[in-house]
Amino acid sequence: MSSTEIIQETYVDIRDLTVTFTGGRKPVKAVSGVNLKVKRGEVVALIGESGSGKSVTLRSILRLHNPTRSQIGGQVLVGGEDVVAMSESKLSDFRGKVASMIFQEPLLALDPVYTVGEQIIEAVLRHENISKAEARQRALSLFERVRIPSPERRLDAYPHEMSGGMRQRAMISLALASHPQLLLADEPTTALDATVQIQILLLLRELQRELGLSVIFVTHDLGAAVEVADRIAVMYAGRIVEQGTTRTLLRAPRHPYTRALLKSLAHGSVAKGTRLETIPGSPPDLSNLPAGCSFADRCSLAQDGCRVSVPEITEISPDHSARCFRLDQTLTSI
Repeated sequence: MSSTEIIQETYVDIRDLTVTFTGGRKPVKAVSGVNLKVKRGEVVALIGESGSGKSVTLRSILRLHNPTRSQIGGQVLVGGEDVVAMSESKLSDFRGKVASMIFQEPLLALDPVYTVGEQIIEAVLRHENISKAEARQRALSLFERVRIPSPERRLDAYPHEMSGGMRQRAMISLALASHPQLLLADEPTTALDATVQIQILLLLRELQRELGLSVIFVTHDLGAAVEVADRIAVMYAGRIVEQGTTRTLLRAPRHPYTRALLKSLAHGSVAKGTRLETIPGSPPDLSNLPAGCSFADRCSLAQDGCRVSVPEITEISPDHSARCFRLDQTLTSI
């Protein structure tokens, strides 16, 4: 199979995903009908403000939400198998071996009472019938691949003994330990300083290309998304409101929310000292969503009809779509 054929094959197919949290006084509709496809060897970034449903969507792919306090609907097909319908035993095999996650804060994700090496070795032994010595060699090889200095010594270090950037590299090693085909990255650079952020982003892109991984990358940073993503999906109030290739969304965004996000960024064409534009208002309460478009109260183009019903997805081109009643008013470049 050629590289062209590989990238055309859909590997992840999320269909009408809904996630409702039921632990509070009111049900919270964190995700409301998300549809998203990821091809083999493709990187898709999910972007949007905090609370838009990005991380909830990502964690649903591994079914990490507490089943007693959440309800999941729809389908999450990975390699043709529906994760939502998997038994607990099959799900245990799926996590780590087929799909794996890089968490936002590795100091919290890694177990503080075991060395980092022990945790990687345990992950390898869980999915593969090899000796502990072979698993340790795998862990050492992964440390070398992600360019952790003094890898032999760092295998025996505890998470708190490593710097933030080094812990994130160790977390990447753990995620790759059992050769998954799908990598889920939940804001993996947020807790790092700017220089280390760039290093981690470049490392992730390099590993993705080298290993042919499909990646879903969650971030609120458009700059980070541009560095790593082939395609971008913009989320707002639990729904994907626009998606397309990275090039298309940067050059010709059509949803008012996407356009507002881009205008709020500092870039080379903005003169020093110029006040950046902001998005007025706040995201809606997910336990009390409005009847119409969730962005209507913050949108300068909104009309009365926008507050009556939720707009359907409109195909603008074969690989570009948006959910908006006023697409006729967003044809001009920003």
